[in-house]
Amino acid sequence: MISFPQCKINIGLNIHYKRDDNYHEISTVMYPVPINDVLEVVKSDQFEFTSSGLDIPGAINDNLCVKAFNIIRDKYAIPNVHAHLYKSIPMGGGLGGGSSDATEMLKLLNSEFELSITNKELKEFASQLGSDCPFFVENKPQVAFGRGEELKTIGLDLSGYYLLLINDGTHVSTKDAYSNVNPRNPEYNIEESVKLPIEKWKDVIHNQFEESVFGSYQHLKLLKESIYSLGAIYASMTGSGATMYGLFEEKPDIDPKRFGDINFLKIIQL
Repeated sequence: MISFPQCKINIGLNIHYKRDDNYHEISTVMYPVPINDVLEVVKSDQFEFTSSGLDIPGAINDNLCVKAFNIIRDKYAIPNVHAHLYKSIPMGGGLGGGSSDATEMLKLLNSEFELSITNKELKEFASQLGSDCPFFVENKPQVAFGRGEELKTIGLDLSGYYLLLINDGTHVSTKDAYSNVNPRNPEYNIEESVKLPIEKWKDVIHNQFEESVFGSYQHLKLLKESIYSLGAIYASMTGSGATMYGLFEEKPDIDPKRFGDINFLKIIQL
């Protein structure tokens, strides 16, 4: 079986406080973006995970797709598979590509072997892999609470808008982003704020990670300002960085050279 794991953007990200379990209480809106990796799973005599496209760092056993297979195999008597991932979504950029890949592995195994795992159960498995992972079970606009695994579907529809995504290869450590942030209760409720006209988002919806990340990576702040100068009605960093995005009513006319050495630049209509 073959599938196409998508990525996501965060629209606003509030960091309320550090919890007793050392996670942070957050609130954010996650919105699916139709830019894809490709994941194929076929039955095999022995388990094997391979990849192509962007190079995936780290040991094979640390890959979230491998961990997802092990979670299912530990609970269900499934045979071995050969899983191949074609990687095109930038890693470590706040787009959730790795989380999406892992969750798609859970979903593919459920379908391929007719395990009848419910979405609720899939979300429980996914939460063992990462805070962003449960979002991709249903892969539709949702507000995330808790450490990111508590989800509520919302009726946000950005169809027709153009989305610009830019990643210049800057890697921001999530641990460092959290260690330098100042948790506090937000002035605006994110669930209510996204109901406002997008033209007003700039004043009320913020990614709190920008405060700490921009202090260390000034060029990302300048990149956000450049996106606004192109006519974006809303621009932000997604996740803990470092991918920047802008929403436009009309397709922006962009010369990629304007941004210098860019690893990843996409313009899509939502």
